[in-house]
Amino acid sequence: MMSFKAGRWLALAACMAAVSVPAIAAEETGEPTHAQPALPTVPLTITSADGVRHVFTVEKAMTPREQQVGEMYRPSVPADGGMIFVWSYPRQSDMWMQHTQASLDIVFIGADNRVSSIVENAVPLSLARISSHGPVRATLELQAGITEKLGIVVGDKVDSAVLNSGTPAK
Repeated sequence: MMSFKAGRWLALAACMAAVSVPAIAAEETGEPTHAQPALPTVPLTITSADGVRHVFTVEKAMTPREQQVGEMYRPSVPADGGMIFVWSYPRQSDMWMQHTQASLDIVFIGADNRVSSIVENAVPLSLARISSHGPVRATLELQAGITEKLGIVVGDKVDSAVLNSGTPAK
C-alpha cells in the first residue's frame, strides 16, 4: 500500500505529464508563433556560366518542422546567408511567405544541381503560392534582390555538401 504523501506526488506527476505533453506536441506541430533558433549552416556556392562564383553560408532546414517554420518571423536575411530546403527526392516545391517579414528571392534547384527557376522579391506575409513549376531537388531562400544584384540566373550551378550527400542531412 502506498503512503498518502507518495500518492500525492504520483498524482501531481501524472497531472504535470498530462499538461506538458500536449504543450510540447503543439509546439512541434502547431502553427508557428515565433522565429526558430538559427539552424546548422553549410557553405553553398552558385557558379555562373562565365565562372563567377558567389559564396553563401546557408541554414539547413532539414526536418519537417524546420521546413514548416523556415524564415518565418525573422526581420531580415543577410546578403551572404539564406536557408536551404533539401527534399528527399525531386518534387514540386510550393512555398509561401506566411509570417515571413523579410522579402526573399526563392531559387529552385533541379536534380542536376542547377538553378531551374527563380522568384525574385517574394512579398512578405503573403499567402500566395510560390511554385517551382516542376520537380526540384532543393529550394533556396536568399535576401530579396540578391539574385539580380549578383547576376544569378537559371542554369547556374549550385554546389554544397548538403546537395552532394545524396540524401537530406538530419
